[in-house]
Amino acid sequence: MTIDHTGIRVPADKHGKVIAWYEAALAPLGYKIAMEFMNGNVIGFGDQPFKVDWWVTGTQETVNTSHHAFTAKDRATVDAFHTAAVEAGGKCNGPPGIRAHYHPNYYGAFVLDPAGNNIEVVCHAPDI
Repeated sequence: MTIDHTGIRVPADKHGKVIAWYEAALAPLGYKIAMEFMNGNVIGFGDQPFKVDWWVTGTQETVNTSHHAFTAKDRATVDAFHTAAVEAGGKCNGPPGIRAHYHPNYYGAFVLDPAGNNIEVVCHAPDI
């Protein structure tokens, strides 16, 4: 069984900046805006038409930051995510590289989004 979709809530005053960041940062994974609700306050991203698995909602409530990981098909995609995410204004929280303490082929990168969420992209396959 897999998770069908998940999402984050971000401060309303950062919502536009966060959405623009995700558009750039997730582009190497094939993600783009697929759905919008509530006058653009709820934005859904996906890598297939009508299949949203990442939601970003603006809110006036206090929010906590969190960690989310996306799977990459290869290490080059992890590298491309990191470059795009940092160039779009994210803060590096761990450059692309092997994280052998997880397993020998765990290749990941971590970037903080504009709201402070720790976004990771990881490839579990060996380098070929």
